Amino acid sequence: MIRSLIKLGLLLLAGILVYNYFFGTTEEKAQSKEVFKKTGDALGAAWNLLKSEKQKFDAGKYDKVLDQLGSAYKAIRDQAKNVDEKVLRRLDELERRKSALEQELGAIESGEKESATGNGAAAKSADQQRRKESLQRQLDSLIRDTDALLKDAQQ
Repeated sequence: MIRSLIKLGLLLLAGILVYNYFFGTTEEKAQSKEVFKKTGDALGAAWNLLKSEKQKFDAGKYDKVLDQLGSAYKAIRDQAKNVDEKVLRRLDELERRKSALEQELGAIESGEKESATGNGAAAKSADQQRRKESLQRQLDSLIRDTDALLKDAQQ
């Protein structure tokens, strides 16, 4: 319901802007031109952001973070003699989550290679972007949970 209202509102707004652009007063035409220009600038900035994120992804942005988490887990395990069982169980769970994220990252990377050569690249690209965003949220959550575990282990 809300989605339909938003779509209807955007469609109405676009209709008003197009009408004013062609049939409005001089002031309305200038205002419409300015809105179109700013919208174009915003879309260009969003496109540049997506290209930047893709470059970071290709450069191994997520791989580095996952490697750092693995190193932190290894350090905690090395100190396991001084850590209670509860911390070790939490560490095991975090390592399972890290492994799942690594598998998801591998699937995304292989999917990008396939989408570059296949048909329907736009739909696949949008799906890949959603998967990357989900991976980033999961990775952020894993980092927060790891920080909490490190603080508990130090106490």
